[in-house]
Amino acid sequence: MVVDSVMALAGQYFVAVAGMVTKPGVYPWREGMTLRELVVLARGPKVGADLREAEIARMPEDRSKGQLATTVRMPLDSSYLLERDSTGRYAGPPGPPFPPAGSAPEVALKAFDNVLILKQPEFDFQRTVVVAGEVRYPGTYSLRTKTDRLADLVTRAGGLTARAYPEGIRFVRAVSNVGRINVDLSRALRDTAASVNIILQPGDSIAIPEYQPAVKVNGAVTSPGSVLWQKGKGLGYYIEGAGGYGNRADKGRVSVTYAITAQVSDAQEGARSSGCDPPKDSAVSSRPARCAVIRTSRSPGPCPPIAVPARTLDVIAEPLALLPQHTPGEVTAPFTFTAG
Repeated sequence: MVVDSVMALAGQYFVAVAGMVTKPGVYPWREGMTLRELVVLARGPKVGADLREAEIARMPEDRSKGQLATTVRMPLDSSYLLERDSTGRYAGPPGPPFPPAGSAPEVALKAFDNVLILKQPEFDFQRTVVVAGEVRYPGTYSLRTKTDRLADLVTRAGGLTARAYPEGIRFVRAVSNVGRINVDLSRALRDTAASVNIILQPGDSIAIPEYQPAVKVNGAVTSPGSVLWQKGKGLGYYIEGAGGYGNRADKGRVSVTYAITAQVSDAQEGARSSGCDPPKDSAVSSRPARCAVIRTSRSPGPCPPIAVPARTLDVIAEPLALLPQHTPGEVTAPFTFTAG
């Protein structure tokens, strides 16, 4: 017969069990009740329980000095395990060896005892992360240690393919809803001691895109699509390649989004490139006026908005009827241009 946990009634003796048991709670106490019987009532230990000893907190005989409880540690053994295989042996995850069955004495409980079944030190289930895209062996990987880093994972995944674009890495952290994190993958692989080689957390998702020397043009243009990237070409080149602005496009509002930094900047419709390629550590400084431009960390002057490496670029022209302020959407390519 199995008895579930019940709340203590007024005037009724009880004992409690907490920690690594299947059903912790409060149970009725009777004279001669043992620790083993309480563990059975609690449906047995959970995976990860440390069955070398348990702690019992007992009501003190002397409260004159303000003592609330006395604690004792009592030995356990493998006979406290309830689920076994066909041969009678317990089959579970690896952990500290438990004393053989019969080596621990029976422990009588007293009324109002609180029993704590301890957890194995450092016990945890596998922590997984996902790496996708341009690595040799994409998939879901279990972290080996709590200090595994980004470069470790890429190495385990066979390294980057010849088509990989590491600057466009998309690193998303699910823990605490952190979201996207800007990571310099090339530097992390080159200098594993650098701070950019961040420690991985369970649920991290890493996607490494493919090298695509094209510019994607969407929004209020005549013929949305992709235009082949050309070194030194300005915004007008790509807009014209997409058939030009649509009738409802606001030609004075163009913004640039770098997928590497996920930053957005306004760009002049009339701006033209003079061959200035923004470095990988490009920074964007926005101005309130329409003439805002991209600035790089290597030059105090404005860097033309379309002077980009031969990688994927998005150009988005937004209709005049859209919201007054542009809200950047999901960045799917290294660069995004928006004309609103």
